[in-house]
Amino acid sequence: MDELVERVDGQDRVLGVASRREAIRKGWLHRVAVTVCRDDRGRILVHRRSEQVSRFPGLYEVGVGGAANVGESYKQAAARELAEELGIRALPRLLFTFINRSGLSPHWLGVHEAVVPDAVVPDPDEVAWHGWLTEPELRSALLEWRFTPDSHEAFSRYLAFRTSQS
Repeated sequence: MDELVERVDGQDRVLGVASRREAIRKGWLHRVAVTVCRDDRGRILVHRRSEQVSRFPGLYEVGVGGAANVGESYKQAAARELAEELGIRALPRLLFTFINRSGLSPHWLGVHEAVVPDAVVPDPDEVAWHGWLTEPELRSALLEWRFTPDSHEAFSRYLAFRTSQS
């Protein structure tokens, strides 16, 4: 069954409810939450999507995430996705939101950060491989591996955000 999402406008205000498939097909804005996961040493979790997932099978991702369900905040969606995909309970911190036009369709992307244990147990239906990379290693991987479009845009903005906070 296709998940229901809130259709939102350019100011992230709710307009109504739609299936995610319809929102993507019609290019309607909806909300997606993603979390950049770091370990206590500052390394970043990278994973390769399972070949069985419907969107971007086999591609690498910097963040863990998915669409926000109806009535769900970005933070709630991010926490749910961490539990579903990595089997961990964590409280991600929302850093910023922006309209992302680099994926299948435009959507509001809420970018979070969380420090998580390095011993995660990914759902094999969602995650085919995972590993911890330093920022320099990840910068190289982004040039060499096939990442989802969201990963490039979100990570670039994430680094700019972190630099602006320093």
